[in-house]
Amino acid sequence: MRRRREEPGWLQGKPPPRWARLAPAVALVVLVFAQRITPGDVELGFFLAGLPPVAAFAYGAAGTAVFATVVLFLLGVPWLGVGHARGTDLATVAAIGLLSVVIAWVRRRRDAQLVSVRTVAEAAQLAVLPPVPDRVGPVRCAGLYRAAQRGTLVGGDLYDVRIGPYGVRALVGDVQGHGLAAVGTVAALLGAFREGVLDDPELADVAVRLDRRLLADTAGSAGSAAPAGPPEPVDPADPAPAPAGYPELFATALLLEFPPGLDLVRIVSCGHPPALLLRASTVSEVGVEPGPPLGLGLAGPDLAVVADVPLLPGDRLLAHTDGVTEARDTAGDFYPLAARVPVLAKDPAGLAGAVWEDLVEFTHGGPRDDVALLVLSLPDAADPA
Repeated sequence: MRRRREEPGWLQGKPPPRWARLAPAVALVVLVFAQRITPGDVELGFFLAGLPPVAAFAYGAAGTAVFATVVLFLLGVPWLGVGHARGTDLATVAAIGLLSVVIAWVRRRRDAQLVSVRTVAEAAQLAVLPPVPDRVGPVRCAGLYRAAQRGTLVGGDLYDVRIGPYGVRALVGDVQGHGLAAVGTVAALLGAFREGVLDDPELADVAVRLDRRLLADTAGSAGSAAPAGPPEPVDPADPAPAPAGYPELFATALLLEFPPGLDLVRIVSCGHPPALLLRASTVSEVGVEPGPPLGLGLAGPDLAVVADVPLLPGDRLLAHTDGVTEARDTAGDFYPLAARVPVLAKDPAGLAGAVWEDLVEFTHGGPRDDVALLVLSLPDAADPA
């Protein structure tokens, strides 16, 4: 699975590139050589005083101190012919060098803290939404996730593929909001889905479980937004709407189930964009009557419409979030996913990656919303699975 990662720059914890480390040394040699071939009435040596601050961005305190010492030596020894600093001039250069050493020390400490924080944050986010394996039971999987918020791995979209006693089940969803603010809701939905994979015999029951999870979270997070008086208790067995006055927390979702031994997929849509079925060179939307979004208290076994879609060898299902189809180009046109898939499906690098690259080109830099893509297929008859 590919993830959008905001790689740390060399000023944000990543080791500086080679050119950044060589630049101060090269500038030192060039300035000394230029001063030696310049007439005596032209003073270039004092430009050396700017090298320690430059070195502070690429070296630690010790390396910066070496540059500061070399600069002081070159400017303070007259017979070298580089500079003729005396008194207050030499003291000023020394003060600049000392300040540069302090800056380098602070920067190194900050970089170490930043690396530690990033490592913990990435581990936590990957625990919430781990990579999808290439195969779950008999189902082949390929996923791609791009968070809208820079520097994050998880946003407001989610997907997962799990195997249980009732077959392989997959979830693609999009919660209210995006970025880190939605990660808590994503984690709650994924936890409820993984329980439903093991416990719920019907796919519609999984949708009900997710709906109840959001209802409970809505009531529990109302806080000061709740109406005056004690809140009404929320019965997890009763999919009733949240009490009036409480903020709504909702999500759209597409649930898929591959029953064992059957060449079909069962799909339940909770207000989510339809999946695409790729069959040979044709692409079509999977006709599923959408139910209400999750979190509104409207989901139930009687309202969730389960569609059985027969699958042929070589068929692929592409589930996605609205971050794909609602992405616009500079003219304001929406991204034509269904029209582009037949061409992109031929990319040897994989359909999910090809769609993302095409989406970035279409939007001139990438969409501003979270993007999740999940490609699922059953093995061919010749595949030993």
